[in-house]
Amino acid sequence: MTMHSHDLNHPPMADARLTRRQFFGRTATGIGGAALASLLRPSLFAAGADSAAFPVPHFAPKAKRVIYLFMHGGPSQLDLFDHKPGLRARHGQDLPDSVRGAQRLTGMTSGQKNFPVTSSIFNFAQHGRSGAWVSELLPHTAGVVDELCFIRSLHTEAINHDPAVTFLQTGHQQPGRPSFGAWTSYGLGSENKNLPSFVVLISRGSAARPADPLYARLWGSAFLPSNHQGVSFRSSGDPVLYLSNPAGLDVASRRDQLDVIGELNRAHQARHIDPEIETRIAQYEMAFRMQATVPGLADLRDEGEKTFSAYGPQARVPGTFAANCLLARRLAERDVRFIQLYHRGWDQHYNLPSDLRLQSEDIDQPCAALIRDLKQRGLLDETLVIWGGEFGRTAYSQGKLEAANYGRDHHGRCFTMWLAGGGVKPGVVYGETDDFSYNVVRDPVHVHDLNATLLHLLGLDHTRLTFKFQGRNFRLTDVEGNVVKAILA
Repeated sequence: MTMHSHDLNHPPMADARLTRRQFFGRTATGIGGAALASLLRPSLFAAGADSAAFPVPHFAPKAKRVIYLFMHGGPSQLDLFDHKPGLRARHGQDLPDSVRGAQRLTGMTSGQKNFPVTSSIFNFAQHGRSGAWVSELLPHTAGVVDELCFIRSLHTEAINHDPAVTFLQTGHQQPGRPSFGAWTSYGLGSENKNLPSFVVLISRGSAARPADPLYARLWGSAFLPSNHQGVSFRSSGDPVLYLSNPAGLDVASRRDQLDVIGELNRAHQARHIDPEIETRIAQYEMAFRMQATVPGLADLRDEGEKTFSAYGPQARVPGTFAANCLLARRLAERDVRFIQLYHRGWDQHYNLPSDLRLQSEDIDQPCAALIRDLKQRGLLDETLVIWGGEFGRTAYSQGKLEAANYGRDHHGRCFTMWLAGGGVKPGVVYGETDDFSYNVVRDPVHVHDLNATLLHLLGLDHTRLTFKFQGRNFRLTDVEGNVVKAILA
């Protein structure tokens, strides 16, 4: 038997000197683990069963996967979905103190001497059987309102971008918690062994500004096993970094390398019982399989002209929101569990009328096309589509209010998101805000309520989807959250 170099540093007697943690680790992953697995999923022990399918939902899910269309920066609900015609008569007047109350303001407007009410310059109309109000900026979205569920009463405590995005995506305003996609991957596993269970696609909006950061921790796994973190696809070169073999290394040689590395890792795992070693082995194998599957996935040339026309002129341009929506549908077809799109550029503190128009043009047609495309292919019923940002915008102008120009500050007291497919009631408008779209007056939905509901649609009880870390059981919804049953189909 060949003795590898690492064996020289660990004589046979070392195996007898197990630490207490290693002993219990081996016990937990031995007969007891196999017995538990056989009870939870008998099919695992059938011939050819795939161990990657081990995680099971808590109850029958309505959705098998998620496409999360995240509008980074905070879209203005007042200019897109939350129609407040009464503000036109109040335009330019100071926002009543009774409306604003003692709520926190950002440092960008807290020093203003007055807070001029700012009505939208855009026209609204009701659409579909639901009669949902939609701005003229989103004519394509208006055409699919009867597939959508609008939640107008979302609210959050966060008032600045990074804490607000982190809160919505991880359930906590401070970094260090797993992302929604990582929790979903951890709870449900993957249905495609050749692609990651969690994929991230990023696009830059037409009105995006330089100070528009997105951090990889927003799709990270934190203290969950690292194989649950999101894999970010790039718009140029290899879709995933280091996907191609280096010059001079062929597929057979790469396979030989991985076999040797795997053998070393398995020997190390036998001694130390470290879950991250198992993760590393699995990720090496996943990367090897991705070399064959990802290039074909990212190559859109097999899509027909009709499809490109539906998603809009930018659908042929890699890295645009339209191209990413089309790629999201392709990922959904391949049973990728969680597909996260980030579209930058929604932070309209100034020049809102022009910049919001640009942003809306970026996303309107692709969003509507994605809904129609999923439905036409029979995927919408089992795919949960989510659209929204980290908060909304204020009813008052930030800085000077001009006749044809204004900006709005961050506003977490109320904002709008929409959902579609995956067990959500279509053609519904849920929740209501006051006459200023400043406070929620009916059916409030907190961030934790939203995330509890989304997990419920995936067949996961948010109170039971936990991971013990540093002596505490953590979950996406922290210690709060209620499922919004009124929007469930």
